[in-house]
Amino acid sequence: MPPVPSVPFEGFDDEVGSSLVVLADDLSGAAECAALLPCCRVIDLDPAASGPPGRTRVIDLDSRRSSAAGAALLVAHAVHRHEPACGRLVKKADSLLRGHFAPEARAFGEGAEGLLVIPALPAAGRTVRDGVVRLHGVPLHRTDAWHAEPGPPPRSVAEALGAARTVAVRLDDVRAGAQSLEHRLRSGLAAGTALVCDAETDADLDALAGALLRLPRTVRTIGAGGIVAALGRRSATGVQRTGPGRPAPETLRQVAVVVGTAHRGAAAQIAQLSARGAQHFALPAASLLADPRSGRPGAPDTEHRGPATAVGHVRARAPYTDPGPVRLPAPVTVFSIALTGTVDPSAAPRLVHGLCRAVAGRLPPNADLVLTGGETARTLLDALAVTSLLPVGQVHHGAVLCRTPQGRGVVIRPGSHGGPDSLVRMVEALLPDRNRPARAGTTPRTPAGTNTPSDGGPR
Repeated sequence: MPPVPSVPFEGFDDEVGSSLVVLADDLSGAAECAALLPCCRVIDLDPAASGPPGRTRVIDLDSRRSSAAGAALLVAHAVHRHEPACGRLVKKADSLLRGHFAPEARAFGEGAEGLLVIPALPAAGRTVRDGVVRLHGVPLHRTDAWHAEPGPPPRSVAEALGAARTVAVRLDDVRAGAQSLEHRLRSGLAAGTALVCDAETDADLDALAGALLRLPRTVRTIGAGGIVAALGRRSATGVQRTGPGRPAPETLRQVAVVVGTAHRGAAAQIAQLSARGAQHFALPAASLLADPRSGRPGAPDTEHRGPATAVGHVRARAPYTDPGPVRLPAPVTVFSIALTGTVDPSAAPRLVHGLCRAVAGRLPPNADLVLTGGETARTLLDALAVTSLLPVGQVHHGAVLCRTPQGRGVVIRPGSHGGPDSLVRMVEALLPDRNRPARAGTTPRTPAGTNTPSDGGPR
């Protein structure tokens, strides 16, 4: 990479022509980023889609479901297509370094004047110190956060990047003041290395965002939602999103909750919904893996079409009853995968495809959706021919309320996010205001573009 020249502060304001294009590796990450950027009006599910010049956009490349080589190719094509029309490119990556982190970083950095790597997400307890990702203070490789991944977690960000030449930007550098930090970044980039940046707080990320915006726009950044949130805090404020489907529905709709995540907290989240009257159907993993169509994303099941609660070949769990919680006013059906024994992580895509195939063929046309896990969300929306979403607001950190151009409500959340009441809050966010149960001390919907703290639940 050539030396980075000194340039004046360029600013970041969508209203005066500068724009940001975020390339996400999955749909939950794309939704998270869109909610953090006040100027973002659309999430594109088609990487080839072109938007108005000078507008902030988030694009889901859906590269997490590809092979490593395929993911790198998707990123390379997106950079080539979108960089000439935008002010600055950011690559959204997983804060726990999952997915095709190394090949996507290499493809994203190709041809750039420099690459900053900023995976910290303090709102979810994910920080970086001495180049090591930490989950609530514990080094990533000493946690079970990768229990559903095919290999061991990397011991550092540099290790996750593979053969790339890296230089660490330590917390002391980040906190040394704006001028000193900018000088540190420029000197590191001039050496032709990728800079792995420490950050433990939003203030650290704000400092990095300020320094980044004083670098040429040909310097690219790969990182988690934390740095996107910091850029959002510096963007135009007071922007109201407009477009089809923005208003909340005035009538109660059925809600289908599809839980495709293998995260251990999912069972407790489903139990809280069941306690409020939701029906829960668990599809046995063995039957999904035995069905040859489960490997075909988006293939609808047309043999036993019927109501969402009458899915063929599923086992209904007895509802968990508790007289305490307020029952939900809308009919809610939860679909999940019943795991018995050990399931090979490599089978996860087939399980998700099978789950979404079963659900897609039985959804009422106006049912709203709650989807956990980026792959689950993307697979089901592909089956429903959804190509774009309008971000409306955050339900809690990482959980984002969107609407399709036709007005269907969709709440999307990464599988590893949210406390025990996460699914309840996501369902409530889809209800008309007059039907939404009062929740002390909480706001069911925060306008998109507002940076909110973590809900404090397990990840």
